[in-house]
Amino acid sequence: MTSLKPYLIRSIYQWIIDNELTPYLLVDAENSHAILPQQLIEDGKILLNVRPEAIQGLSLENDGIEFNARFSGKPMHIVVPIVAVMAIYAKENGKGMIFDQEDEDSDEPPPPENKPPVRPTLRVVK
Repeated sequence: MTSLKPYLIRSIYQWIIDNELTPYLLVDAENSHAILPQQLIEDGKILLNVRPEAIQGLSLENDGIEFNARFSGKPMHIVVPIVAVMAIYAKENGKGMIFDQEDEDSDEPPPPENKPPVRPTLRVVK
């Protein structure tokens, strides 16, 4: 089953934009697949303004978020894996969603349990 998280991010982002607010993404900058401006990382996290006027080429996919932005006047292509997104919220009122990093959905089914085989039992019914 696919993760619910990217769908929630897309819908909350759209709600924030529809209400003319500023969408912020809180990202776990320690994710090895993330491409982020290193000079803005604090305590292993980074806060990104993803308002359409601040970025270009936004792509909100099921496995990641990508866009182009300028940091200190230098252009950069940002890549944020969905698992690294910690929260999305509106700057003006704080409404949005915080995601629990410990309960990340996995595309892999849980491993089978190693239970000994159970012998079937039969009984006579009269």
